[in-house]
Amino acid sequence: MPPGSPCLLWLLAVTYSVVPGVQPLAAGDLEEEQDETPLPAVLCDYDRCRHLQVPCQELQRASPTACLCPGLSSASQPPNPPRLGEVRVEAEAGRAVVHWCAPSSPVHQYWLLLWEGGGAPQKGPPLNSTVRRAELNGLKPGGAYIVCVVAANAAGESRVPPAGAEGLDGAGGPTLGPCGRLSVPPRPLTLLHAAVGVGSALALISGAALVWHFCLRERWGCPRRGRASPGGL
Repeated sequence: MPPGSPCLLWLLAVTYSVVPGVQPLAAGDLEEEQDETPLPAVLCDYDRCRHLQVPCQELQRASPTACLCPGLSSASQPPNPPRLGEVRVEAEAGRAVVHWCAPSSPVHQYWLLLWEGGGAPQKGPPLNSTVRRAELNGLKPGGAYIVCVVAANAAGESRVPPAGAEGLDGAGGPTLGPCGRLSVPPRPLTLLHAAVGVGSALALISGAALVWHFCLRERWGCPRRGRASPGGL
């Protein structure tokens, strides 16, 4: 049957009349359907360890595209313990800079606890929920301390292990957990003064020993060997 025959045209007309609303798709309609396909959500630019990190919920509201936040525990429960990060000690200034990462919990504020010896801890000032770094001042050269970071919300505060608990790593802080030990090395000037003092003391002791030796020699004299006779034996 030729393409332009009357029978074929009549068949197409009957088909469109029997099925109402059927219209051929244009190229623009197909593009509109593809544009309406939802894009996959991405993670928000949120880092638990970033200092002055904006809360993820605020990032969601400000983002032009949908993004996902990490899951959090219930606000009706105290927060999980933060994770202590790098502890950088500045011996000459008697200071340490403490870093930490936020827990997977709603947090309203943080603070630091510092133990020196077996006494009660010193509590630092409250810090808002965006802070991930704080300074410890007034550290003594040669001192040993334990530092912990505490998170708090309306339901309570995170748990802190006892100061003498096992599992606290050595100087520099732990890889996991809210607490760690830090040691402040002696100041270089202190070591220099100590070396000069020891050297001066040794010099004084040596000088005193020499003077005492010569005084004894002048007072008691030195034993002299007898002279041999001219004729010999």
